[in-house]
Amino acid sequence: MKPDSSQWRDPHAYAFVKCAAADVIAWEFLRRNPDYQRDFSASRTTKAMREMRKRWGLQFRR
Repeated sequence: MKPDSSQWRDPHAYAFVKCAAADVIAWEFLRRNPDYQRDFSASRTTKAMREMRKRWGLQFRR
């Protein structure tokens, strides 16, 4: 899950941040975080999901 970083210097690519809610900004941070990416890839069991939720302060809806 590698984000497209080709436009990272383009201010128009991040214009949405000016009016984004906190959860959207948090997601943008998390999805780019290599530690989160690793944990997400490894969270295939219920126990692993619980551990991930504790580590990252997340709550998943079903």
